[in-house]
Amino acid sequence: MRSLTLVRHAKSSWDNAALSDFDRPLNDRGRRDAPLMAQRLVHLLDGEINVQLVASPAVRTTSTARIFAEALGQPPASIRFDQRIYDADADALLAVVRSLDDQHSNAVLFGHNPGISDFCHQLARCDFDDMPTCAIARIDFDLMHWRDLAPGRGRLLAYTFPKERQ
Repeated sequence: MRSLTLVRHAKSSWDNAALSDFDRPLNDRGRRDAPLMAQRLVHLLDGEINVQLVASPAVRTTSTARIFAEALGQPPASIRFDQRIYDADADALLAVVRSLDDQHSNAVLFGHNPGISDFCHQLARCDFDDMPTCAIARIDFDLMHWRDLAPGRGRLLAYTFPKERQ
């Protein structure tokens, strides 16, 4: 059994027009939402500690992943940054997940729209459209190896987002 959690980065700032898209930091709402959503993920994982964190190296995604790592009790150095995630479509994200280490039965992938939402819909039936910033979708797969991940083989277990009432 494999479990993949998809997280769209927290809300980013557009205040500095001189910054490239890659270099945009989190804004106030993003810095507020990320710890809240990280705690929701801790609850969803129910004590699971064998979790691999993989993130886009963009500043807003890096910041989001570090906040989640802290909530999960993992050092920031445990996050694997993968350039392929930045500006990735669903097929590129599938390649990233297929390359994950099998020693981890749970993985959390931090990415960007539209790719992260499209990937979620590719993997499992979802009753939502686009994932808003800092949304979490947890999908289970009856697989022995990440390399065997294929479209339509997942089952959406949980979906939550910052504005959802808890």
